[in-house]
Amino acid sequence: MDRIKHLLLENKAWAQSHLDLNPNYFKDMARDQNPEYLWIGCSDSRVPESEITNSRPGEIFVHRNIANLVVHTDTNFLSVLSYAVHSLKVPHVIVCGHYNCGGVRAALAQNSFGLIDNWVRNIKDTYFTHKFEIDGAKSENERVNKLVEFNVMEQVKNLAHTSIIQRAWHERQAPHIHGWVYDLNQGLLKELVTMGPESKLDSVYKYDF
Repeated sequence: MDRIKHLLLENKAWAQSHLDLNPNYFKDMARDQNPEYLWIGCSDSRVPESEITNSRPGEIFVHRNIANLVVHTDTNFLSVLSYAVHSLKVPHVIVCGHYNCGGVRAALAQNSFGLIDNWVRNIKDTYFTHKFEIDGAKSENERVNKLVEFNVMEQVKNLAHTSIIQRAWHERQAPHIHGWVYDLNQGLLKELVTMGPESKLDSVYKYDF
């Protein structure tokens, strides 16, 4: 319980530090939100999106799950995506993975971890697709990190294949989708891929509006 009290005390100190600089800080923020980015990230506690991008509250709309997946049957995720894209009209969507991701490492293993097996199976599909490149890595860590990168790129494609994104591309030529990976050892982000309204999609995934 002492740790919980510590968090509450830290919250008070944080709030007061902002009020000392601007007495209307929270009143102004409470009026509305107008974020520029939807961040689809991993739930890993070492990858706090606002901190690693030096962003302020209100700038990034966030959805996080194990291994930053875009799953077409996940209504929680699809609701977040729809609200961000059609109501908030964010101009950018970022899928951010990170090296040495536990979810990705689990997907490469043959062990059963319980319920999460059903979630990381989506990553196994990506591994199967890129098996030749991943298995050519020199070490297990390299295999994991190669799959981390391929996983991010596949999730960007999955976003582009949703009717939510394609409708927005048709109606307002936005958002642009960015695939990034975060290096825990260096604290740096690396851009892997970008897709936008001009991107070509296979006809099987394309919707007509």
